[in-house]
Amino acid sequence: MPNQLTIELPIDITLQEAKFLLAAKLFETGKLSPGQAAELSEYSKPTFMELLGKVGIPVAQTTN
Repeated sequence: MPNQLTIELPIDITLQEAKFLLAAKLFETGKLSPGQAAELSEYSKPTFMELLGKVGIPVAQTTN
């Protein structure tokens, strides 16, 4: 069974924005794949990836 989280958001933060920001951070830290993060945010994968770029999160993973 998936984990569930219930929170009260400030009135100026939409549910969609909160889902995106959570998914973006989990993607950025490597906890979710791009597809998983897009699903959590309820955006299509291409839209999610585009939005990541707009908030300054790199979408390409690089290794040294």
